[in-house]
Amino acid sequence: MSRKQKKVLFRIIISAILLIIIHLIEPEGWFSLLYLIPYFIIGYDILRKAILGIIHGEVFDENFLMAVATVGAIGLREFSEGVAVMLFYQIGELFQSYAVGKSRKNITALMDIRPDYANIEKDGGLEQVAPEEVSIGQTIVIRPGEKIPLDGVIIEGNSTINTSALTGESVPRDAETGDEVISGCVNMTGLIKVRTTKEFGESTVSKILDLVENSSMKKSRSENFISKFAKVYTPAVCYSAVALAVLPPLVRMMFLNIEPEWGVWVFRALTFLVISCPCALVISIPLSFFGGIGAASKCGILVKGSNYLEALSEAGYIVFDKTGTLTEGVFRVKNVYAKDAADEYVLEIAALAESYSSHPISNSLKEACAEMPDKDRVSRVEEIGGHGVTALVDGKEAAVGNAKLMNKLQISYEECTEPGTVVYVALEQKYLGCILISDVIKEDAKDAIESLKKAGIRKTVMLTGDNKAVAEAVGKELGIDEIHSELLPADKVTRVEGLLKEKPDKEKLVFVGDGINDAPVLTRADIGIAMGALGSDAAIEAADVVLMDDDPQKISLAIKISRKCLRIVYQNIVFALAVKALCLILGALGIANMWIAIFADVGVMVIAVINATRTLYTKKLT
Repeated sequence: MSRKQKKVLFRIIISAILLIIIHLIEPEGWFSLLYLIPYFIIGYDILRKAILGIIHGEVFDENFLMAVATVGAIGLREFSEGVAVMLFYQIGELFQSYAVGKSRKNITALMDIRPDYANIEKDGGLEQVAPEEVSIGQTIVIRPGEKIPLDGVIIEGNSTINTSALTGESVPRDAETGDEVISGCVNMTGLIKVRTTKEFGESTVSKILDLVENSSMKKSRSENFISKFAKVYTPAVCYSAVALAVLPPLVRMMFLNIEPEWGVWVFRALTFLVISCPCALVISIPLSFFGGIGAASKCGILVKGSNYLEALSEAGYIVFDKTGTLTEGVFRVKNVYAKDAADEYVLEIAALAESYSSHPISNSLKEACAEMPDKDRVSRVEEIGGHGVTALVDGKEAAVGNAKLMNKLQISYEECTEPGTVVYVALEQKYLGCILISDVIKEDAKDAIESLKKAGIRKTVMLTGDNKAVAEAVGKELGIDEIHSELLPADKVTRVEGLLKEKPDKEKLVFVGDGINDAPVLTRADIGIAMGALGSDAAIEAADVVLMDDDPQKISLAIKISRKCLRIVYQNIVFALAVKALCLILGALGIANMWIAIFADVGVMVIAVINATRTLYTKKLT
């Protein structure tokens, strides 16, 4: 509890004790003014805000309603009711302040990734400096247990890195010399030296913190509705209260010739004002979205605004990029088909011939070998553009490449028709076999598609620049509804625009891409989700939602969080309006007294706030 909250709690306790004592004494006459002591102790700040609001032209707010209602009650000599209304209102305000503070504290704890310092070597020791003072290319030292302050590359040492604050993933990952590390993660085991690649302002941790801090700037339709509603609703109920206080007595006096009973109707009008206060809606709706964004952040899902969180609940079409989104985005050897040699030998010849190349296909061949190829066994390497390579391996002429290379060298071979990249291998003009290389589908991709369909997604679509055979093989394995292949970036935009026209107006189209090559499509879709975006500037800039790891199952989790948040928002709206409407009618008829009015205001607000805090807690997918 903050110092300000403790101060309010102290005032509440003192006022409550004084109210009880004075009520037991039952003062009469001028001594009834003793009630003003607890009233001013508990309500002076509300009265001050109401007066300042009137001075600044912002009359109709909850402070004005409370001030008019309580001052009016005291004016009608209903001292205990006037003090009680202010007391319970302050209790409700304290509760909601504590709830919001707790929510912010939870989210701050989740996103407690801002580094306090960076270690630089100086005079044979380590000196702690502000991360903002470290320039690009400078070497920093990160000891076990310390946060990584800036993005960079490990130049010395190896360790285990905890990325849970960014990705929501509890399993640490190993990092060694040459690996990239990003700010906000925690170095767990070994001392590492890192050469920085970004300034602090451009580092991952700064961008993420900026996203979280500014997410409340983009309001949802529900929040905007409540803001507009309150601006119309509050003055409307104030004028209604004036009418309730004046018109019935005038009608009774002028047309019915009976006692006007001004005091009775003024008291009903004051009760009406207390009931009408829209605190429950004004407080609980933004708190619901704030909690939803916090719950998503805890799971490694960054939502740039409550408008995007609300839009996710209406997702009907999910469009995927393939490479790096549904697949790993790296080439790996899938199968070896040897003819007159062992599989290991075919792979060894291919890896040796490609040992001097840094092409992704060459790297996949070398990685598939049990041991790194010995380049001393290779000579006279010649790369033939668009075909492959020839080289002397152990003094024998080797040819490794595609079908064009085999045809060019007039080597008879057996064609492989499986989807993927096929590398044919020959030695001394004799065909040894072929190696099938393909992009590996992510482990959770199929489960992700199934969970989206269970969530009621109308259609899943895959857009890729890959060839038709590969695209259809991946799409069929994952259960994608619609597949479009061999597309250029501009073609993807065209396809998305076609789908936007096709889908129902009430549903949203979500595009999921790697955030680097898909920026045009991410911005064109109703909602853009960046996959595999850890440390990717392009993803953070282009997307509306950023998944801090490359787990496609987080998409359905984000939708789950969004829908839960919207359910709670609608529950609060219906509950608050229904209770207030009933109590307003009862208040106008004189059935509801000031204590019912207190429940309709403070009680409804407390219940709505408690309900809103449920958005903070969402179970992760297992």
